[in-house]
Amino acid sequence: SDASFQIRHFTSKVRGGFTEFEGTIQADPAKAEMSSVVFTIKTASISTHNADRDKHLQSPDFFDAAKCPDISFKSSQITAAGKDKYDVKGTLTMRCVSKEVTIPVAFTGMVADPWGNDRAGFEITTKLNRKDYGINWNKALDAGGSILADDVDVFINLEAVKKKPEAAKK
Repeated sequence: SDASFQIRHFTSKVRGGFTEFEGTIQADPAKAEMSSVVFTIKTASISTHNADRDKHLQSPDFFDAAKCPDISFKSSQITAAGKDKYDVKGTLTMRCVSKEVTIPVAFTGMVADPWGNDRAGFEITTKLNRKDYGINWNKALDAGGSILADDVDVFINLEAVKKKPEAAKK
């Protein structure tokens, strides 16, 4: 699984991601409206492959990882939006600010792995405005414009393993 992003930085795009995240999906393929998802990312696990930038992104200028250690999403409604596509509405909390959002999710398939597990794949590609969550830091450039864009492209690819039923207790 992967939770990553990219944002315009000066004239190019910087990519980054998070190395610590977890989630739970309760899925009913026949009734999407009976499904739910909870997903949490640890903000201190941010990595852009630049230690100084990562430290700055963890600071109060950006994610404020000490005060707001998690980015979280909890669904409130899931509706079918086409073949293997869903609109997942819920509360996204980032930098301690919560907003209702609808995230497009693609189901990429289910397969039995060689170890006897059922694996399901999901893909999310969306755009968020960082300022909606109080992530306002930026610097104006002498030639016009600013260092950072407001919009951030978000990419999440999940490979979920179906939990096996617990053995009957004696």
